Amino acid sequence: MANENAPFDPYESIRYIPARYNYEDSDNSALSLVLTLRPEWRETKDSVEFVRFTDGITNTLLKAINKQPGLSQAQIDNEAVLLRAYGKDTEVLIDRKKETSSHCLLARHGLAPALLARFDNGLLYKYLQGNVCSPADLRKPEVWRGVAQRLGQWHAELPINSISTTCPTPTQIAPSKTKRASLVAMADLTPGKPIPNVWTTMQRWILELPISTTQQLERRTLLQKELQWLVARLGDTPGVGGTNPFVFAHCDLLSGNVIIEPAPSSASASRRSSASGGSEENEPPATVSFIDYEYATPAPASFDIANHFAEWGGFDCDFTVLPTRHVRRAFLREYLYSFSMHMNRVFKESELDDLFDQVDAFRGVPGFYWGIWALIQAKISLIDFDYASYAEVRLGEYWAWKREMNGERAAAGEQVPVRERRWAQDE
Repeated sequence: MANENAPFDPYESIRYIPARYNYEDSDNSALSLVLTLRPEWRETKDSVEFVRFTDGITNTLLKAINKQPGLSQAQIDNEAVLLRAYGKDTEVLIDRKKETSSHCLLARHGLAPALLARFDNGLLYKYLQGNVCSPADLRKPEVWRGVAQRLGQWHAELPINSISTTCPTPTQIAPSKTKRASLVAMADLTPGKPIPNVWTTMQRWILELPISTTQQLERRTLLQKELQWLVARLGDTPGVGGTNPFVFAHCDLLSGNVIIEPAPSSASASRRSSASGGSEENEPPATVSFIDYEYATPAPASFDIANHFAEWGGFDCDFTVLPTRHVRRAFLREYLYSFSMHMNRVFKESELDDLFDQVDAFRGVPGFYWGIWALIQAKISLIDFDYASYAEVRLGEYWAWKREMNGERAAAGEQVPVRERRWAQDE
């Protein structure tokens, strides 16, 4: 008999299909999963097709559509299902139960497509109509204004207590051989703060790095030292306008995770534009939604924003197209108007200056975060992507930022790196 007093578990509330997606037999295994979810499609299964998306570099994402005669494209898309199968061994990097709980929370707030079912190595959820962004799209004023407004809503409305608990202090963890080293390390890193969080995520990843060679051990030791230095420097960054220092952060706002929805009516577009308090940009903001919540976790808002700015350059890490100071400030103004509106508070100009400085201080952290991630992916992933080289580029961002920040680059008489030069550019 179920315990009526047990707390609601969103993960357990999602329908479970006891089956797996088979990468070697993609269409047949995907069809079996979709027909289990949609048994009414069995009679027309010959008209079921799969569209493979290739924007991600960790998962397999398929769109299942039933192209029955007489249906319009809009009707077909309205019934479409997305199947996302997890990449090999990515549980090392991602807490899949927390990801599902995050998706449930977002769906309840109208900020994510309905989650339809989970299976042994993935999820099935409703297709969200719209166009997936490219890195170039992120740089369009109407798109980045839409992203800023949506992100402000996320950070204002979503509670973090549904995906975190309070981290115990180190003294509260009883000595036990069964205690995981990662829990002790996380307690040492962020005592008394919500756990997991972006800092403890990086801690867990560092502990997963291979140490079979002297070089690997030395690198992990160095990265551990750098993480502790970063937390000491940025771990107590205040929240926006004195609010919670941590927000419900997406932490992976690359172009492929931003969907431009069909244009709203002119009336709603006008309301949406006026909510920002006006802008020098002429185009009304696009209506956007965010997908893929694998890395969503409590984090400083400034990290989430700085991480998004880093993604303007795409997987190629084109530093020449990152937002300039002028554009970053305009983005943050849109963000703060939205954040304030959804918090039922008044926007203050001084908050723009504070947030601008905070995002600037975090600009090197995304490179550190994704650099560690890529080092792990280089060891476990079967996907055809050069994770090892990507790790060096992303970690290079971090080292360049640190040398710029502490004056080492200037003292050595070296040229300003492209990324730092672009970040400092006014227009």
